Amino acid sequence: MGRDGIEKLFRGDKSYLGKRSLRVCSDESAKIFIEFIALIVRNRIHVRLKNAKLKNEKKLNFMNVPASIRELEKIEMIRRPDGRYMLDHAVTATQKEILGAFGLDEMFIKQNASKLSGEIFAIEKEAPDEG
Repeated sequence: MGRDGIEKLFRGDKSYLGKRSLRVCSDESAKIFIEFIALIVRNRIHVRLKNAKLKNEKKLNFMNVPASIRELEKIEMIRRPDGRYMLDHAVTATQKEILGAFGLDEMFIKQNASKLSGEIFAIEKEAPDEG
């Protein structure tokens, strides 16, 4: 994405949110900067999803930013009785398709869930009991 594209996104964000011109010293300037970075990230996600959608012959209605985020939010971990965590459900075909747009797969999710579970377990084991 070139400078022109980023400027258009930023201008569109200001128009959409009704932002006025802000001085650099205001607290709002930090919020605008974070919004600007978020727009860049969102655009990068959009481009990846769009490219994956173009490569696929099927009509993929879920390959847009809001739908993809909603679908990926369904990947959850639950705590087992032994104190460790595990994935609540298997990764669905839709989630695999979305992950594929970013060069990720089901094994990436499983490995990172396992790693995160071990880290959480170790931290909770070190923490003093409350109660």
